[in-house]
Amino acid sequence: MNRPLIGVTTYLDSARWGVWELPAALLPAAYPRLVQAAGGLAALLPPDGPDAAPAAVARLDGLVLAGGADVEPVRYGAARDPRTGPPAPERDAWELALVGAALAAGVPVLGVCRGMQLLNVALGGTLLQHLEGHTAGVGRLGRHVVEPVPGTRCESLVPEAAEVPTYHHQAVERLGAGLVPSAYAGDGTVEAVELPGRWVLGVQWHPEMGDDPRVMAGLVRAASARAARAARGRAAEGRG
Repeated sequence: MNRPLIGVTTYLDSARWGVWELPAALLPAAYPRLVQAAGGLAALLPPDGPDAAPAAVARLDGLVLAGGADVEPVRYGAARDPRTGPPAPERDAWELALVGAALAAGVPVLGVCRGMQLLNVALGGTLLQHLEGHTAGVGRLGRHVVEPVPGTRCESLVPEAAEVPTYHHQAVERLGAGLVPSAYAGDGTVEAVELPGRWVLGVQWHPEMGDDPRVMAGLVRAASARAARAARGRAAEGRG
């Protein structure tokens, strides 16, 4: 069976390698490695003009919104808290457009950390701009237990309470339209959200930084099934 093509968003920053120090499209290698380990092909999606999002999504079988910078508060109608990080307007605009295109096309979506928050904002939700206790310090992952909500897609992938790697200081405040919470931390923080009846899931933790492939494997299976349905449809049209 052909491996599904999974697009993973990246971000623009300065980077050093060899003798160079230049602007770069960056993504921790753990993301494509997890996609590959789950049976997918990883395609990196650097920020582009929002108008390009439908064409990009049309070539994908699944979409991963990767972690990274805080979503700019203006995107959800809030004043900036002093503890909110520097904005990444190009990335925000690109990823919001990708989400819209993916939802319109029925492409499976997985949001990771920032990606979950951006999914919530894309659907009209808001964010809590600062939260204590979900990191182990600057540049250090924390770990805590998340509890899946019975009957959700999240529970079908992670059916038991699980200790997960985490690094975030923001969280979902008001849920976006149609989203339901599908996992919680012990302090009540929403740790996963999803759209019932569709393969659209956001997790606040970082599966790529742990040793549990189940969430990404679920996305890849959904992407494979969608690609197979599309291929059957094309074949039927050809016979017609």
